[in-house]
Amino acid sequence: MSTRLLIVDDDPHFTEVLARGLSRRGYEVATASDGEQALLQAREFEPHWIALDLRLAEASGLQLIQPLRQLLPGCRIVMLTGYASIATAVEAVKQGAHNYLHKPATIHELLRAFADDDNEELAETEPGEVMSVDRMEWEHIQRVLNEHEGNISATARALNMHRRTLQRKLQKYAPR
Repeated sequence: MSTRLLIVDDDPHFTEVLARGLSRRGYEVATASDGEQALLQAREFEPHWIALDLRLAEASGLQLIQPLRQLLPGCRIVMLTGYASIATAVEAVKQGAHNYLHKPATIHELLRAFADDDNEELAETEPGEVMSVDRMEWEHIQRVLNEHEGNISATARALNMHRRTLQRKLQKYAPR
């Protein structure tokens, strides 16, 4: 049985490209463009994973996390956004999201975000793919920030970095 994945996003082009790429990799994919469709698809399709956009046309994806978790307690939710911020990342994880990604995310990044430490097949980088130094620094900062529950001051102390420098780094887009 293949993994079922629900994409909830109001951008039809992004949704179509992502759905096509995941289908080619053997995933069963369903899509929804708003909260009402998302809940309906969650009930009918019963996905294992949900890629949920933060900003939907009429609502926030954050408001959908709890209802989706109630319908599908074992489902993993990855929040996707073009408007990443520490506050929304922390709130998404508190609400029950498994992970948080900045758009545009590649299919490989999305699959890695759904992965857990036990699933080495998804967690490993693709052959030939080497993370840049900037990306490794970004990932390390995000991990330490998460360990300190979004507290900028505590994270800066742990990284031995000035708080303003950390804030400037966090305001930039995630490097590739």
